[in-house]
Amino acid sequence: MEHYDLVVIGSGPAGEKGGAQAAYFGKRVALIERGPLLGGACINTGTVPSKTLRESALYFSGLKQRGLYGIDYSLRAGLTVRDFMHHKDVVVELEREKVQQNLGAHHIDLFRGTASFEDPHTVAVATSQGKTLHLGGEVILIATGSRPHRPAEIPFDEKHVFDSDTILEMDRIPQSLVVVGGGVIGCEYASIFTALGVQVALVDARDRLLPFLDAEISERLRARLAELGLQCLLQERLGKMERDANGVRLTLQSGKTIEMKTALFAAGRRGAVDGLNLERAGLALNPRGYIEVNEFYQTGVPHILAAGDVIGFPALASTSMEQGRVGVCHAFGFQYKQRLATMLPMGIYTIPEISAVGETEESCQEKKIDYVVGRAHYSHNARGLIVGDTSGMLKLIFRRADKHLLGVHIIGENATELIHLGMQVLETGGTLDAFIELVFNYPTLSETYKYAAYDGLGNLSGHKLREG
Repeated sequence: MEHYDLVVIGSGPAGEKGGAQAAYFGKRVALIERGPLLGGACINTGTVPSKTLRESALYFSGLKQRGLYGIDYSLRAGLTVRDFMHHKDVVVELEREKVQQNLGAHHIDLFRGTASFEDPHTVAVATSQGKTLHLGGEVILIATGSRPHRPAEIPFDEKHVFDSDTILEMDRIPQSLVVVGGGVIGCEYASIFTALGVQVALVDARDRLLPFLDAEISERLRARLAELGLQCLLQERLGKMERDANGVRLTLQSGKTIEMKTALFAAGRRGAVDGLNLERAGLALNPRGYIEVNEFYQTGVPHILAAGDVIGFPALASTSMEQGRVGVCHAFGFQYKQRLATMLPMGIYTIPEISAVGETEESCQEKKIDYVVGRAHYSHNARGLIVGDTSGMLKLIFRRADKHLLGVHIIGENATELIHLGMQVLETGGTLDAFIELVFNYPTLSETYKYAAYDGLGNLSGHKLREG
């Protein structure tokens, strides 16, 4: 048996960064990856591929140019899946190489094979050559990610009916697509294919898209996608999905039917722990299908950590990386990275993109916080007009009593970049005045912070101040 200070299971963001953190401080680290490719879902089937496809959709559809010049670009004739996927393939391969280089730079031992617990300190690795290796770990980090929920009644065939992993393996750009599930993955792919000119319908049982978002932002997303041509069927539950010679037929519980060439089922994910034999380590999944952890990412067995998608929400690469680092630093007593930041940004790469951090109007109402809102619209911003985004908006939520910033919500061009300024003010306990006092480059979208703050001051005083 090989003995290590840390044994990591999974090479996604949580596993890679957690392992590198321990190795950086001199610990001996082993990392086990059962898949043929490094990087986990983040690089291979989730974050990076879908975001790169989004950029490809914007490029090939000419969507940005339509807003700039009023020209009705049609999708390039003869566009193939190879054309559409090319940039994604290049980016993904470069990201995989970065993971490989990072493991090498930190002298982390990489083991290819399927991991399973023998006992709380021992992990067996079954290799593709038929061998079984045994690794002992003082600390073990489970970072195996999640997998799509695949109900038995859904006729997945990877030709007409896909999940959020296999959609990347499609051999054609479909003429029409129905997306079941209005969560992040469903909304992102629905917007990508809508931008490409595909006829898309989205079905979700809830009363609005992405209900964790501020309701105003959620509604602006729905309205913008409707303008692009998306058919959004909310408060509709799937009754039955069938394949036929022409594609896919959905019967909703309301009695409505939808017929499309292809379907994406994107309603739920579960922790990817198949074959891990968690019970031998004294662990079990919670009712939602994830591993429970405390604030230091310790499971019920203190020397076994879990981080990333395998522990559930928010299941974002950005937070997964930090969870892995925080867990490892606490486990080994490093005086470094002792906690996750208070404010965690949400980045959603729909078209338009969305980013948010902090309180929503709805959460303020639930907590009985007396709040005020300030808004700035891209249509009133010079850079917004220049780049052709006239539907974007930045929204600030702050406490009435002392102007303390509570939440920042952005929908539109560069939302996921712009969020960080607001997040910094939130993290440091700042007020609306921070944006008033700053000088912003002109013309920039960042200027919307200043004018949203002015709008908020006007609302606070009961009258609109003259901007400027």
